[in-house]
Amino acid sequence: MSTSRVVLVTGGNRGIGRAIATLLATEGHRVAVTYRQEPPADIDSPSLLAVRCDVTDEQQVEAAFTEIEEKLGPVEVLVSNAGITRDKLLLRMGEADFTDVIDANLTAGYRVAKRAARTMMRNRWGRIVFVSSVVGQMGQAGQANYAASKAGLVGLCRSVAKELAGRNITANVVAPGPVGTDMLDELDETRRSAIIEAVPLGRLGEPSEVAATISFLASDAAGYITGAVIPVDGGLGMGG
Repeated sequence: MSTSRVVLVTGGNRGIGRAIATLLATEGHRVAVTYRQEPPADIDSPSLLAVRCDVTDEQQVEAAFTEIEEKLGPVEVLVSNAGITRDKLLLRMGEADFTDVIDANLTAGYRVAKRAARTMMRNRWGRIVFVSSVVGQMGQAGQANYAASKAGLVGLCRSVAKELAGRNITANVVAPGPVGTDMLDELDETRRSAIIEAVPLGRLGEPSEVAATISFLASDAAGYITGAVIPVDGGLGMGG
């Protein structure tokens, strides 16, 4: 980015979120990351601010934005990345398994986008990026809740994009495929190999590759891109 901005990355204390936050900080931005329980122990850069926030709680979202505004300034770039999984087959999936994932992955995106838009509209500039998943386009057995939440982000994003475009605010979706994070490391070797085999490029993605895409979408150079869904999936969702 050509201009230093205040950035918020929800769920930015690990995995893809951490890669996004680290890259944007190295590019000269003032970056806040949210965490739910334990703060990330290795955040020692003056460009990174860790803020406790459960994005399923509207009051905590408000408190987090207030803290960021006081310490860094109004949020100019929002990356809605926080999310959870509770994988179960449909007939074994409880009501809470479904609604909790929708709340954390989709409704939370609405909460943070609504709060961020308040100052973005006033300042007539903003970037909103929702982190979805290739699963939201393809579906996946055992992930009806997760797939529904990630698909819902597309409709949310495109509606927000149309509402806010007149104020020079863009909203886009990045849809990663299988990425080498600790979440994927928990799978057994057979399942992991099957996932890699399904990817046309024949490998897992790197968190840094997702981060680079988001860095571009957050930049001044991407000002004419809004309402887009950009896959970073090695071709897995091709044609989806």
